[in-house]
Amino acid sequence: MDLPSLLLCILLEVLAVSCQQLMQQGRIVGGYTPAPHSIKYIVSIQKTMGQHFCGGSLVNKYWVLTAAHCNMGVNEMVIVAGDFSLSRYEGTEQFFIPHLLIPHPQYNSITNNNDIMLIKLRAPVYLNSYVTTVPLPRQGASLAEGRVCRVSGWGFTSSSGGQIPSSLQTVKLPIVSTEKCNGTDSFNGNITANMLCAGYSAGGKDACRGDSGGPLVCEGRVYGLVSWGKGCADARYPGVYTAVSKFRSWIDNTIFSYYSRCTKN
Repeated sequence: MDLPSLLLCILLEVLAVSCQQLMQQGRIVGGYTPAPHSIKYIVSIQKTMGQHFCGGSLVNKYWVLTAAHCNMGVNEMVIVAGDFSLSRYEGTEQFFIPHLLIPHPQYNSITNNNDIMLIKLRAPVYLNSYVTTVPLPRQGASLAEGRVCRVSGWGFTSSSGGQIPSSLQTVKLPIVSTEKCNGTDSFNGNITANMLCAGYSAGGKDACRGDSGGPLVCEGRVYGLVSWGKGCADARYPGVYTAVSKFRSWIDNTIFSYYSRCTKN
């Protein structure tokens, strides 16, 4: 093989690996860019050097809801509300240091069960035309198969490690029944009662790892948190989300317990 042909083969191989890594690290697949600041409850959870790695939802001026597997340690996080484009400063952003991380005590990193975490901020978020909270579903509330919801998040546009920030992305997805998601041709029994699935039978639209912890909003309430999956936008494997309605009591009790301790002290 001559040198030009060899270089071309190497280039194609590098591009193939990069594309595969991009799908794994990912961003919203098959979605679109919403109107700027139209999704006001979402936050970007970033490493202290400003690198986005997870999403979250504002459920209270002091509290963010996200996935437990986004736990990087309280000293490694910065929470950004009011953002839209991660590539530039827009003047609408609010930056917060977390005071406390409370992952669910039964979170299992192997099975991904109970993949939910509360983040207590050191200072309250200022609610305005760019930043709002999102309501939670009632305890045990269910969603019918086919109900269309919306998941949003920021993703990586480069797999080289130094990602290029992009604008917020969103995509609408129908709920998939647990029975179907747990089928032998899909997740084969690995979907627990604390999870829900969403996606199209034809695939092509999904959330990916870069969107972890981000909100799946149905009927105006955050019913799901981006948790795990197999690949991205695969027809056989819908996205798997933490079912927030299974944890409403835990969320309320955790927040109430924190404020009760503070009052007594």
